[in-house]
Order: sequence, then structure tokens, then C-alpha cells
Amino acid sequence: MYKYLFLLTFLSIANSTLAQDNYPNKPIRFVVPFVAGGPTDIQGRMLGEKLAQRLGQPVVIDNRGGAGGNIGMEITAKALPDGYTLVIATVGTWAVNPHLYKNMPFDVLKDFAPILQVSTSPGVLVVHPSVKANNVKELIALAREQPGKLNYGSSGVGGFGHICGELFTAMTKTKMTHIPYKSSAPSLTDVISGQIQVLFNNMISTVPHLKGNRLRGLATTGAKRSPALADLPTIAEAGLTGYENSSWSAVSAPSGTPKPVIARLHKEFSDILKLPDIQARHSEVGAQIVGGSPEQFHAYLKAEVAKFGKLVKEAGIQSAGG
Repeated sequence: MYKYLFLLTFLSIANSTLAQDNYPNKPIRFVVPFVAGGPTDIQGRMLGEKLAQRLGQPVVIDNRGGAGGNIGMEITAKALPDGYTLVIATVGTWAVNPHLYKNMPFDVLKDFAPILQVSTSPGVLVVHPSVKANNVKELIALAREQPGKLNYGSSGVGGFGHICGELFTAMTKTKMTHIPYKSSAPSLTDVISGQIQVLFNNMISTVPHLKGNRLRGLATTGAKRSPALADLPTIAEAGLTGYENSSWSAVSAPSGTPKPVIARLHKEFSDILKLPDIQARHSEVGAQIVGGSPEQFHAYLKAEVAKFGKLVKEAGIQSAGG
């Protein structure tokens, strides 16, 4: 009996080791917890294409939008931890949602095996050309003259644009109406068409529309000016001293994924981020590549979860419910 149990244990360990040695030997699912067309989707597809080339296996982008990114995150958290399911998500999904949703279906600090932080990027404050505001001070004045009449969009409750907007209205003591979308892509479409007037959005998908004069850029949200939009001041420079908020993204696998697999994926993604075309595409939209070790990202995530917990409370952002 004991010999039989020993044999089963030995075979299980041997099969696990063999699977890791042969990794990967089938397609990898790369979950994007937002609908197609947004910045995370764009970034995920860039990285996924390079990863497929390096690993010699297809990398299938799986868009699972909804609940501020929680649906895709939950799918990843509950997936088999074998290295064949990965997720790329943002600061809102990683660090803000835990403070907004009453019944989170996963724990960001316990249910994921970090691989690396991908990039960080300021956002940009834009308005439809019909809005009578050519700078931040004029937008503040307009919002004060017409409380609640200006609509600003975001990728959803607790998303990057929502946090930016809530900070802006709290610091300026103004009121604008928040219009949440399922991702940033439809919110961008609606501000271009004039359905909404204001948008705090990522640079990846917004910069082309600024250059095409379909939108008017007022300022960027970071601590420093972005090389991608060097002519635009930061919101702080434009008169709202102390304002700053930037977005970031990171890649992870389900908790329990074998360490050798995490190490392999970390190496591949790290090398991908060093590729000239990947660096150039990020630089063009003002994003700064980060990289770093899984341990560094985990420590950073803990700090961000704590930071945004305080921010959400102070800004008075209401819970999105269960």
C-alpha cells in the first residue's frame, strides 16, 4: 500500500516537472479584463504577439470586460495555475477595485502570482471642441457656472478616468456628472462625437485624436509634462496645485503557478519590454516602461492598494456594490 502511494506521489511530481520542462506546449490564454479597443487591449495585443513569437505557441487574447475588470480578474484567479492563463490589468483593477466592491470574488494580494509591472503613464484631460474652455482654468470656471451640466466619461466606476475626475471636482469644488462606460474605448468615441463633453483618458488611444484635431487637449495628469504632449501643461502647472494621478499596468498569473514557469514568463516579458519597437510605441504615447521583478511588483502593489484605499475614502467615491 505504502509503495503504491509512494509511486503515485513520485509519478505526480515527475509529471509536474516534465510539464514545466516542456512549457509551453499548447496555446496560452492572455486575459484582458476590458472590451477590445481600449489601452489595455492594445498593450496586451502588442505583448501577446511578441510572446507568441518567442515561445513558439499561440497567445490568444481573451477580452472579458465588465465589473470594472473584476470579471476577467476572477477568471484568471480561478484558472488552473499551470502558466496557460495570464492577465494584464491596470491600477484601477489591481488597486482601486478592492476598495469599491463590497464582495470581491478574489484577493489581489493572495490570488495572483505577479510576473512584472509593464508600464506607467499619465493621462490627458480632453474636451469636445464645442466646449468653451481652452485651458484648465476656463474648464473650472465653466463647471462652476453650470454645476452638473458637464458630463465626463470614464472606463467605469473606480477606473483611471473616474479617479482623475473625482480628484478634479473635489479639489476644484465643482460638480460634473460622471458617465461610466464598460471601457475607455466607447467613452472616447462619445467625447469625439459630442455625446459627452469631458474625458480624463489614457494617452495610448487619445493622442491620435488630439493630433487629428478631433479633441482639444487641456492638460496631462502626471507630475511632469509628457514628452508625447510636450506643449500641454500638467493639471498642476495649469493652476490646480498638487493634482497628480498616473495609470499603470501589470501582468500576472494565478497564484500557485510553478515558480519555474513564472521565471520563464518573467524573462520573456522582460526581454520583450527591451525591444526597440515596443519601447518606441510606448514612448510615442508618453508611457514609461517599468519592468522589474515579481517581488518588486508585489511590494509596489501592496503600497498602491493602501494608497488608493485612502484616496477613495477621501474623494468620497461610492462603492460599486457586490
